[in-house]
Amino acid sequence: MRLITVKVNLFLLTLMLLLAGSALAQTNHNGIVTQSQLKNFNTSLAQIDLTFNFPEGFKEIKAPNTDSYQFDYAMMLPDADFEIWFRVNTQKENEKLLTDKNIRVSNPDSLFVNVAQDQITSFTSEKDYSKRTLPQYILDRYNADAGCTYLMSIDDSPITRHYKYAFVTVLQKNSVGTVMAICFTNDKGPEFFKNMNSAASCLKFKE
Repeated sequence: MRLITVKVNLFLLTLMLLLAGSALAQTNHNGIVTQSQLKNFNTSLAQIDLTFNFPEGFKEIKAPNTDSYQFDYAMMLPDADFEIWFRVNTQKENEKLLTDKNIRVSNPDSLFVNVAQDQITSFTSEKDYSKRTLPQYILDRYNADAGCTYLMSIDDSPITRHYKYAFVTVLQKNSVGTVMAICFTNDKGPEFFKNMNSAASCLKFKE
């Protein structure tokens, strides 16, 4: 009887370890990103009522965090020459950012444009890039109040891993905050936009 009990206990212990390992793998997505980074990202999301679902096929990577590149989270598609960086800011953080850089904004609802353009200056010195204001039906999809996209060639840099192009999307919830997603690639053909679509629904503001 004692032998049976020992075997049962060993079985339960093994099962618990397997389940714990599985849960950790799902949280870390191959264990690349540190727990502190994931925790901080979740905290930032909660501050502006954003939900995030990790898209299938992606792998977490370490997000850059320097004076010019302050990002909360990053992920890539293995063997696809494609990655995404996320930056989440509250309304107060955006206001402080622009004030510190002496950027005056007359309308608080246009903060997202200034925040995006400020970040773009760290990627390229060029002024000739494509900008598109997001239509209402796309804003509704993300429960956002405003947003825009930018497509540009970027300066060669080891920080951006020598990518050639960036597609910047910024969404704003008025009086709450913004989320910025920057997709990088070396080829802006159909495959690039297909890769973007595979992650297009991973973020959404709550109702």
